[in-house]
Amino acid sequence: MIQTVTTGTSVPARYRDDLRNARFPMPIRIPDSLPATEVLEGENIFVMTEYRAMHQDIRPLKVLLLNLMPTKIVTETQIMRKLSNTPLQIEVSLLQTATHDAKNVSEQHLDAFYTTFDAIRHQHFDGMIITGAPVELLDFEDVDYWDELCRIMAWSTTNVHSTLHICWGAQAGIYYHYGIPKFELPEKLSGVFEHEVVKPSSPLVRGFNDRFQAPHSRYTEVHADDIEAHPSLELIATSAEAGVYLAKSTDSRHFFVFGHPEYDVETLLLEYERDLGRGLPVSVPAHYFPDDDPAQAPHATWRAHAQLLYTNWLNYYVYQTTPYDLAKIGAEGPAREGEASQAQGEAQASARLGEAQTGAASTAQGAALNAPQPARSEAPAPRNPYLRPANEDDDGYDPYSDRREEPPLFEPDP
Repeated sequence: MIQTVTTGTSVPARYRDDLRNARFPMPIRIPDSLPATEVLEGENIFVMTEYRAMHQDIRPLKVLLLNLMPTKIVTETQIMRKLSNTPLQIEVSLLQTATHDAKNVSEQHLDAFYTTFDAIRHQHFDGMIITGAPVELLDFEDVDYWDELCRIMAWSTTNVHSTLHICWGAQAGIYYHYGIPKFELPEKLSGVFEHEVVKPSSPLVRGFNDRFQAPHSRYTEVHADDIEAHPSLELIATSAEAGVYLAKSTDSRHFFVFGHPEYDVETLLLEYERDLGRGLPVSVPAHYFPDDDPAQAPHATWRAHAQLLYTNWLNYYVYQTTPYDLAKIGAEGPAREGEASQAQGEAQASARLGEAQTGAASTAQGAALNAPQPARSEAPAPRNPYLRPANEDDDGYDPYSDRREEPPLFEPDP
């Protein structure tokens, strides 16, 4: 269905003239002959053709997908499905590593739809997505394309406005940019797990339930304490069973998703059957099959939050903040760093206030030692140690926060 786009206060001024009276049905712009096009159209998702996109008076968001997965067609389709369901036009470019030979996709597909870093290194992009890869049990430096990946991640700090890292891509990114190590798990973590939002004020999880489901499939993990201890990082969502799920940099340039929200309903099943066929000692994916019975068909319980995650990232951290002039991407770094420093200063002030309050409380407690003690009540339920206040400021980066001051709806009476 063709949709008329209307403008409002939530649309940045630099885009309003371009959006006014624009008409477009669906945001994602991909090559007409890409295999994902037929799949998405078969799901009743209208895919914008290159011809139609070129005849719209609007600048699309440029998103670069670095696909490190061996099943490239499956992965590109899964991620484009998430990118498609927003009111934004997105031009997707596909990137592969030149220093690794892909064995599970045809050369014709790679030649037709993928490019290499040397071909785009002088370009700028609004967003970038780095996928996972089945190389978790290797040290980062032992991955055959690690040096090339490091060059791409270094380039992204000046040529990409916001980067989303997924699973092993998240582990690689948080290690490269912030030195956070990964640790091998006793066995493969596979299944659909419950998660808790620990920073509910973050626009990344705006609209999320307090607890939500998400798939994981990995052999390694990063530790929440390491992320919490780093001054340039913050936790967004964690799981009691699966560990860290969402984290981001305080300057909102790097996002880390340690699960697989893009997975189709049958992906974990196919991976489980593949691992069994290889004779690997894997357990049944947790909380995935009804009654944990692989004979029963699994149900997807994570689609809504997966879609909201991609939509929030694109809206709040790409579209709302990227410069209209792509050439200016990278020049906004100092301002963001200043905002992050201000947020850190406020956090330190809050910590000092908390210490003062703790000291006062200790004094009062000492004075009351001889007072009659009330009967003890049952201990409260354990609280997530990383949970942050629901009314905490969202780091000040978001000028379109729902806590901003609004002008009066009507002029006051004279």
